[in-house]
Amino acid sequence: MNTITKIAVFWSVFVWAFQMQAQEPVAKDSLSSKSIEILKAEKSEVRTQEKELLKQEVESINQKVDAGYITTEEGEILKKEAAKKRALNIASREEIIDNKIDLLQRNTESYTFDDDGQIIIEIGKDYKTDTLPNDTYFYIGPKKRKPPVYDRRTTSDLVFAIGFNNALIEGESLGDSPYKLGGSGFVELGWAWKTRVFENSNALRFKYGISLQWNKLDIKDNMYFEEQGDFVNLVEYPYHVRKSKFRTTNLVFPIHFEFGPSKKIEHDDYFRYSTHKKIKFGIGGYGGFNIASLQKVKYYDDGNKEKEKYKNYDAVNNFVYGVSSYMGWGDIGLYFKYDLSPIFRNQEFDQNNISLGIRFDLD
Repeated sequence: MNTITKIAVFWSVFVWAFQMQAQEPVAKDSLSSKSIEILKAEKSEVRTQEKELLKQEVESINQKVDAGYITTEEGEILKKEAAKKRALNIASREEIIDNKIDLLQRNTESYTFDDDGQIIIEIGKDYKTDTLPNDTYFYIGPKKRKPPVYDRRTTSDLVFAIGFNNALIEGESLGDSPYKLGGSGFVELGWAWKTRVFENSNALRFKYGISLQWNKLDIKDNMYFEEQGDFVNLVEYPYHVRKSKFRTTNLVFPIHFEFGPSKKIEHDDYFRYSTHKKIKFGIGGYGGFNIASLQKVKYYDDGNKEKEKYKNYDAVNNFVYGVSSYMGWGDIGLYFKYDLSPIFRNQEFDQNNISLGIRFDLD
């Protein structure tokens, strides 16, 4: 039985090798024919591609004319030059493809050509133009790009701020505050849009957006906030407190006027104003809503560590508003904000959040 099996395997391999040898010239011819068909299809697309590129160039020229940076006559000259260039491109590209087809038809050897495809990964900002690309993208292969907007007056960026928080209490100095300076803090995270105010100057920008603000107070001296009817008061906790923290979460809509120098960067088909590594100053305010409040009290009970949470105090102001300002260099700056609205609606003495920290405008 083993001998029969060996003979069968040997014969199968011999037949397979003979068939492959006989089919090899056909495979080469088939590959060559397929390559020629691909090249012909590519040639038929050349005119479509060049016409689309010409259309994009004409749109860019029209934007310059509409913006008043060139005259209508100058625009027509540029359009004629662009059309001439595209016509020459069509002739050159078709000639290259014809030469490739001739090479394949003339020879029996297998010829291959590099694809015109590309691998492109682009994430983040171009600091030369102070703008993001038309899209923040990650793609593989050829991609048709739209012409850049000639004058982009509005940009957007991520806003992040962090620092110290406390409360100004009516009739008391900040030094007498019942809240710890080191343990009390704030965090802000949001998105902002910035629009150039003047047509031909970037000296003044209007900045607006949406943010979440978290304001935290670290309470001293074994105290905590207790709701007593419609009022909230600081009272002594019945156990020995390890930590007592109170936090509000606000959804706000900041508005600022931003001042400062910028650099104008000009290209053939667009220009941008860049504030990278420039001094900037902003002043404005914010308004919004309180969406949550939370107090955590950690304490000892008979030597055991315990913890209590008190959520969504009814007496916390539902509407919040205040003033804010920042001064920075490039993407980082010093940030100040002050709530004109008291933390609580009903309290013997009004107290208002005040914050100072670092702000990052990651544009």
